[in-house]
Amino acid sequence: MLKNDMLEQWDRENFFHPSTHLAEFARGTLPQRVIKTGDGCHIEDREGNRLLDAFAGLYCVNVGYGRKEIAEAIAEQAHELAYYHSYVGHGTEVSITLAKMILDRAPEHMSKVYFGLSGSDANETNVKLIWYYNNILGRPEKKKIISRWRGYHGSGLVTGSLTGLELFHKKFDLPLAQVVHTEAPYYFRRDDLGQSEADFVAHCVAELEALIEREGAETIAAFIGEPVLGTGGIVPPPEGYWAAIQQVLDKHDILLVADEVVTGFGRLGTMFGSDHYGMKPDLITIAKGLTSAYAPLSGSIVSDRMWQVLEQGTDENGPIGHGWTYSAHPIGAAAGVANLKLLDTMGLVMNAGETGAYFNKVMGEALGDHAHVGDIRGAGMLCAVEFVQDRERRSFFDAGDKVGPRVAAALLEQGVIGRAMPQGDILGFAPPFCLTPAEADEVAEKTATAVAQVLG
Repeated sequence: MLKNDMLEQWDRENFFHPSTHLAEFARGTLPQRVIKTGDGCHIEDREGNRLLDAFAGLYCVNVGYGRKEIAEAIAEQAHELAYYHSYVGHGTEVSITLAKMILDRAPEHMSKVYFGLSGSDANETNVKLIWYYNNILGRPEKKKIISRWRGYHGSGLVTGSLTGLELFHKKFDLPLAQVVHTEAPYYFRRDDLGQSEADFVAHCVAELEALIEREGAETIAAFIGEPVLGTGGIVPPPEGYWAAIQQVLDKHDILLVADEVVTGFGRLGTMFGSDHYGMKPDLITIAKGLTSAYAPLSGSIVSDRMWQVLEQGTDENGPIGHGWTYSAHPIGAAAGVANLKLLDTMGLVMNAGETGAYFNKVMGEALGDHAHVGDIRGAGMLCAVEFVQDRERRSFFDAGDKVGPRVAAALLEQGVIGRAMPQGDILGFAPPFCLTPAEADEVAEKTATAVAQVLG
């Protein structure tokens, strides 16, 4: 494709890319790709390369690319009213409608939705509300948040602290003191290979109880977790995990925050991951799937029991001192309304469950016997393949070998996007919900080819 511009040069000279090796990109040793267009499960770059995006952007373009219904809703809203704030009781037709649509789909005990722009700022909101809640209840010492190693909850100061991945802490002076971490429910990486899933769940519970005992239950306000670990490796929890964790939290009066930025609005084949695993959260974090990333929008869904205390707080102290300029932005809200309608009319939540199960099955068939594939796991429209040096001993490759990134690169050469996950040689998949069985077959076949190219 003939290009008569300097876009690639401007990119290297001016654009600060997130989660990027900055020096390599500036030197030109890290490849760049300028995406031009997309439709369904595919995107196309400026070079004319058509790619099957088996990670839906960043687990977020759930309805697929090129949905004109959402684009038209955004344009119509921009023409009618591009912006107005939501402070002091103000709202717009579309933001009020979206809040109602979300609560119609959320677990029954949830009460209100606070809107932001990203999952990171939604979790910042959650922590502030948790601290406010305990201050109103006269428990100023009950402020610590328990997160889990390998969890992902954002990359701000508090949210980067909640995230349990080294990359998000290193040289940033994180985590902050109010955040403590406990065991990840990562059965494949358990220390004791002789443990059954039930034994491992009991181990995770014992680790949590020991942490609470060390810190003091009177100092711990909340526990935050993704129903399925996302960026930490795409790891569904072992059976019975969430029921056992919920019991511990209830015993110690510790709030539960379900971070559903990845799992919310259908990725597991249910509207929320909380429904899928029988969780009863006090706060639910939503973002990506709320608009399928057609416009920035996030939310904190607040439970009935928390809402009553927030109301009490404003009776005692006046208006709540929290807000973002772009909270409930009407452009994002218009995208959210159109997106949720599409999920319903296209039957995409059901497809995420059914085609997601098929996708996991064919990935297992294509790769399950490979000598260097240690684990194939998934739930709904999520799947991960973890590579090992030795299956019998469950020994891992040296990080410097970059096995995961090399397999991802070999897959990309065949026109399929998978994601090399951090902290391990793990290839992750989170396709749009409109993935077809034929496309699932294509991803599995080409992944097997890429693995063979890299690992034999």
